[in-house]
Amino acid sequence: MKWTDSRVIAIELAEAHPDIDPNTVNFVDLMNWVLALPDFNDDPKHCGEKILEAIQLAWIDEAE
Repeated sequence: MKWTDSRVIAIELAEAHPDIDPNTVNFVDLMNWVLALPDFNDDPKHCGEKILEAIQLAWIDEAE
């Protein structure tokens, strides 16, 4: 899984953190949680605010 797989990452995060409201997650926590996903294998340096925003929005969509 790479940073650009925002929908897949969002699904994995929703499953890993079912009690978390994705609207309240800060980008530091979000990045750390993505890096901790077992199938994630991309370079942390390739992450930026726009990528984290896309992941968060996808996670919000999954939660609704």
